[in-house]
Amino acid sequence: MDLRPALSKMQPYTPGEQPPPGKYIKLNTNENPYPPPPSVVSALQAAASGPLNRYPDPTATAFRRAAANALGLPGPEWILAGNGSDEILTILVRAFVGEGQLLRLPYPSYILYRTLADIQGARWEQMPFLDGWHLPTAFGQGSDDLRLVLLPNPNSPSGTIVSRDEIEKLANTLPCPLVVDEAYADFAEFNCIDLVQKHENILVTRTLSKSYGLAGVRFGFLVAQPQLIKKLCNIKDSYNCDYLATIAATEAMNAQDWLADVVKKMNATRARMQLRLSELGFNVTPSQANFVWCQHPSGKHNEMYQYLKKQQILVRYMDFPDWGDGLRISVGTDDQVDACLMMLERFFQ
Repeated sequence: MDLRPALSKMQPYTPGEQPPPGKYIKLNTNENPYPPPPSVVSALQAAASGPLNRYPDPTATAFRRAAANALGLPGPEWILAGNGSDEILTILVRAFVGEGQLLRLPYPSYILYRTLADIQGARWEQMPFLDGWHLPTAFGQGSDDLRLVLLPNPNSPSGTIVSRDEIEKLANTLPCPLVVDEAYADFAEFNCIDLVQKHENILVTRTLSKSYGLAGVRFGFLVAQPQLIKKLCNIKDSYNCDYLATIAATEAMNAQDWLADVVKKMNATRARMQLRLSELGFNVTPSQANFVWCQHPSGKHNEMYQYLKKQQILVRYMDFPDWGDGLRISVGTDDQVDACLMMLERFFQ
């Protein structure tokens, strides 16, 4: 049986390798190397004997209340919960971009954006970052068929950020919603949550997979003005967030002191990583995420990736056509990072 023509032509998104637990040092998918808050584990253990035979709350009300409180939002009506931020992105593309219409994204950035457009039968355009990871002026210009703009901030693979002022300027010039994908924002100097209240067309997506250590739970959310959240609730799956995931996410949002401690620790490790990689000869892009993008003058990035893998250390080798390749290395524990750096040093000996 044939799929729709658009689906037969699309290039599927390829996630990072997930080996069996315990076999590798995993620095390839930007997970938090530390366990989630202890209160989350306790809440899940208690919930396991709960009403698993019943459907969950379809709007994850308890989570939305906790998140609104943690983020300083007026109320839960500003939040839509999802099965990871990837589902939130899927809902937004489905809601705003019709077949043949246009979605805009920077390049290089999160490759899934293009896949979501392809699934929808929509078109996408990539606008390359300028030197220094600045956006071109054209990124903020409208066109008749432009329906959605996606901006990861901090960006992946670079870990760089676009300033708050520039994001507000984009919102003022674009004729469509501007989605600021803040998967890594807890590691950055600022976020754009407050801008959602000032600009109807600024939407912010978040995930609990990174800073909160809940990648295995799959939970994310959208922050947008209530009138839009209400409309998007009509599009999402009826019970898109399961009972246990909602319990874990709610408890995580109540653990802000734990979050602050873990972020401080990981950012210190990130700074040490960047310094040592520079000493090894890499060109390191200063990061505000929980990973580091680095390129070596030798150009032997794929060889380094393969060498590290043989030593049971996984990093992400990424090759962007017409732009270049390099290594994206997640921030692990100090011991994990030291092991990776030691093996890279041996590679050059």
